[in-house]
Amino acid sequence: MMLADAAWPCISTHIFVGRPAAPGPTLFSMLFSDVATSRRLERAEGFGCLQHAEARRRIHPNSRAEWIECGGAFAVFDGVDSPCTQTFGLGMFEALTTATLDTIESFFCKRGAPVFHEVSPHAGVEAFAILCERGYRPVELSSVLYQTVKEPAQADTNSITVRIAGPGEAKIWSDVSARGWSYDHPEFAGFMHELGDLVAAREHTVCFLAEFDGTPGAAGALSIHDGVALLAGSATVPELRRRGLQAALLRERMRYAFEHGCDLAMMVALPGSNSQRNAERAGFQIAYTRTKWQLRPS
Repeated sequence: MMLADAAWPCISTHIFVGRPAAPGPTLFSMLFSDVATSRRLERAEGFGCLQHAEARRRIHPNSRAEWIECGGAFAVFDGVDSPCTQTFGLGMFEALTTATLDTIESFFCKRGAPVFHEVSPHAGVEAFAILCERGYRPVELSSVLYQTVKEPAQADTNSITVRIAGPGEAKIWSDVSARGWSYDHPEFAGFMHELGDLVAAREHTVCFLAEFDGTPGAAGALSIHDGVALLAGSATVPELRRRGLQAALLRERMRYAFEHGCDLAMMVALPGSNSQRNAERAGFQIAYTRTKWQLRPS
């Protein structure tokens, strides 16, 4: 999975009669979570993960990194311990069957990897029932957040500059990202340092650096698929936090998404986390809560 931004529940459509509506977005400005939207969001994140595996395969030909499409889902192998090694879109494009699971489980097991599926609630209870019968258990929940893409207003940030990292700046980008992530998540330090060369080699992904008085202090990525901008991997080094770098980084990535024809932006965060709250403050809303399932070892 892409690391949650911020730092890598369906929308109710009920109308209440007999009391005034609470203040908030008008009916015409609200986004509504449905199957079609979930397909786009799940495909965008799955596409980002398979691009990661393809980049790894180009840089490390012996890594055995690869992906397949089965039953409408992307199954990605990016290494036994990689968070990208899982499926996206299971049960969303075709009804889930045992034959599909046979193929996907074989794909992962032949490579010595555990079997994980990120599954949208729009896949339906039938898909969940098959997973339970098959011996899967839920191991993680995540909030998938989204908002419409609009051109951001210009902001007066004299001390802050946001720019796209150049071809020779992969190490700078990965160092900033790793320092930011490892401060709160030490377990990601090694992975984030490795990520730099892979991200630089990924197609359809743009890396951004935010600088404070010329010093790189925040890093984030953006990948685009079918009009959906996936914002991921954003982090700020400890000594430059609370300077407005994250807000500037988000604003300029949204500007890039707008200029490149995106109509939706998405992030993924743990439910109730600071990342989710920061995303909601920035105008994102929860599209749905997704479940990660793991096959119990036999």
